[in-house]
Amino acid sequence: MNDVTFNKKGTIKYLIWTFLIAWIIQVVVAVLYRNGLMMVGQLLMALVMFAPMLGVLLSGHSLSGMGWKPHLKGKIKILLIAWFIPAFLTAIGAVLYFVVFPGHFDTSGEYLVAAAGPEILEQLEAQGLTYPLYILISAVSCLTYAPLINMVPAVGEEAGWRGFLYPQLKAKFGKRRGWLIGGIIWGIWHWPLIWLIGYEYGTDYVGFPIVGMLTFCIITIALGIWCDWLYEKTECIWIPAIFHGAINAAATVPMALCTTNIGSTELLGPAPVGVLAGLPIIVCAMILLFRSVKPEE
Repeated sequence: MNDVTFNKKGTIKYLIWTFLIAWIIQVVVAVLYRNGLMMVGQLLMALVMFAPMLGVLLSGHSLSGMGWKPHLKGKIKILLIAWFIPAFLTAIGAVLYFVVFPGHFDTSGEYLVAAAGPEILEQLEAQGLTYPLYILISAVSCLTYAPLINMVPAVGEEAGWRGFLYPQLKAKFGKRRGWLIGGIIWGIWHWPLIWLIGYEYGTDYVGFPIVGMLTFCIITIALGIWCDWLYEKTECIWIPAIFHGAINAAATVPMALCTTNIGSTELLGPAPVGVLAGLPIIVCAMILLFRSVKPEE
């Protein structure tokens, strides 16, 4: 990964394909959501994660050399960081959010009812599960099998972003600017969903959708630094995919403990895509940025 030569034409072709595929699918997802076909839309949202990987291939590049075969001897510590740190930092961020907004903390299942209908609580009760127990089981899954399951779609993004684009950007701009530019690009890639269906932040906030778009770029810069740092440490594309999958899993737990219709405060949390709840991830990413980058970079 250290001997990459910047390929301007290849990088532009990659970005065109990756954005074209993803943005078309995201528009389709928005149409499905607006017509009540949320299940189909969610399936397409999972499939769109493979657009960056497909973009690598369609732009004439190879997926080889990205570390598909794990060699983790002496790197178990990094694997554990990728697996457990997302849940740990998400929990700290959620606590920070609920300390600031204690009235938003809710264990009645309001969030789940809004997402799946009032019968969902009856179904849980029929299985002998209280809502707090459901939350506990969800939290345990974030620390056990969920990162591994979520790793599969996440590697579709990681192969494109960390496997191809980030090395190109670092070769052209240096690590610091490469990480920052890469994170902004990654955030912009999500913009149609933020605009069309209120992805991550809803639509009921001041400055919709621009503020949400910019806020998400702050988060993707931080997460991109984390993912690429893990990739550099292991040279195995599955490790940032595990981190990515772990973040996606952990983010659902704080949301399940929050009241609905919180308006503009959704830009702050309780999920780690909010700037307040995401503060632990952002601060740690900045530490990685300045410790990993030489002054001249």
